[in-house]
Amino acid sequence: MTEKAVRSAPVSHSDIRQLIRSHLLTFSPAERRVADVVLSDSLELLDISVTELAERANTSAASVVRMCTSIGLRGYQELKTRLALEHVPVTHLNSDADGDGDNLTTTILRDFAAALRDTASTLDMASVNEVVTELLSAQRIQLAAVGTSAMLASDCAYRLSTLGLNVTYVADVHAQHIQARMLRETDLLFAISHTGSTFETLAAARAAKASGAKVVALTSFTRSPLTELCDRTIIAGSAETRIRVEAVTSRLVHLAVLDALHIMLKQQVPDVERYLQATADVLAEHRF
Repeated sequence: MTEKAVRSAPVSHSDIRQLIRSHLLTFSPAERRVADVVLSDSLELLDISVTELAERANTSAASVVRMCTSIGLRGYQELKTRLALEHVPVTHLNSDADGDGDNLTTTILRDFAAALRDTASTLDMASVNEVVTELLSAQRIQLAAVGTSAMLASDCAYRLSTLGLNVTYVADVHAQHIQARMLRETDLLFAISHTGSTFETLAAARAAKASGAKVVALTSFTRSPLTELCDRTIIAGSAETRIRVEAVTSRLVHLAVLDALHIMLKQQVPDVERYLQATADVLAEHRF
């Protein structure tokens, strides 16, 4: 089997660390530093972003991604997922409860409540107020998000539009990218991303910056490729990869923060009662 074939071979859940060790001699110096950090404390990586790993390895986020792709992974998030599956058995990914429905439900709800309490005590309200100011001053607001954040962006766009703000969100990532490039200096892109390292959301953010628009974000990690692009950021979320593959708890936290933004804007948008009444009139046509 050729080296190229080995690098592109599927990676099983149980051999990711051994696979990294087997490629140590084929890595570039930068990739080798990344690999050394991963092998030294792989469990700690579950709670840090690609930017933070790059800093620990004294290299760039691109080198982190190259190390991952050189062993057959799609990127850093897949590396974190595979490491989580090694450390936590698949049957326990959703909870540490005994497995019956009642215990699972109770544990998950307690996780959610704990995450919301933590966010309430740690959220930087100065950053929240700054984002509110940016949203109020923008002539046009575009939401950018994919995956589990897409539903949040859609809901946020709808809620802000009921306040009379000029807000758009399209689910298609190509359309997001194009519309972001069409923004003007008076406009704003609002990105929502748990990891802050999703290719499509980053593409939209870079396009908005290139057009001269402001970029703000709601994300879970203080340091990430997305935060490096932003003018303002709200950091809210939880480290949950140890027990869940998907961003479940963080999605709930982000929804709560977006609801808070909606209420804060509702108190500050000029002539907001007129827009709320128009919304109520329209909704009344759809209800018995």
